[in-house]
Amino acid sequence: MYNRDYLSNNSNEHAQESSQSQLMSFLKATYQLFAGSLLAATAGAYIGLEIVSMLMGPVKWVLFAVELALIFFVIPRTKHIPGVNLAVLFGFTFISGLTIAPLLASIFAMPAGAAIVGQAFLMTSVAFAGISMFAMTTKRDFSSMGKMLFIALIIMIVAGISNIFIQSSLLQLGIASAGALLFSAFILYDTQQIIKGNYDSPIDAALSLYLDFFNLFISLLQILGIMNSNDD
Repeated sequence: MYNRDYLSNNSNEHAQESSQSQLMSFLKATYQLFAGSLLAATAGAYIGLEIVSMLMGPVKWVLFAVELALIFFVIPRTKHIPGVNLAVLFGFTFISGLTIAPLLASIFAMPAGAAIVGQAFLMTSVAFAGISMFAMTTKRDFSSMGKMLFIALIIMIVAGISNIFIQSSLLQLGIASAGALLFSAFILYDTQQIIKGNYDSPIDAALSLYLDFFNLFISLLQILGIMNSNDD
């Protein structure tokens, strides 16, 4: 009647409980930072709408350069420094809110502008929640999607830069539609990577989720805006 595996089983159960507890703490911190990032971006967009004329032309490209510097150089070097990592993360998301202000202003100028923005945000929130829940509950492994998603992202960026010179609303609609699908897939991929423990910092994890949400919102906003302008 003596269970020789009792100590081993008990140790395994304790390890699993500890691992689960660490994961839940990591997820809690990640989604708290994600929510804070959305608030910082909202504040940036609100202020940006007040000074939208200043955000056009060269200033737009300066802000874009600052965003790239923060993502690739500053955040990786400060993500483990308490206080500084939060300031840098929220600083980045605030600036990203500023950069979206011209697009928001053009949408708000439409007859149903406020409704379009609200609809795009609602669609983004519902999609994000649904895809995240699927990623957390499915047993399927989507790790192999990483390279394909990165290649698709590069192609979309090149197409977007090309359209700056072409100025085709039809091409922009295609890019935005592809972007909506791409960043929906990124939500699935990044959420599963977080659950698998492939992020060493909640800052990194929150930033990935924020970028997925932010770019999905922009894509849907562009789709609805183009469709509404065509209706007019």
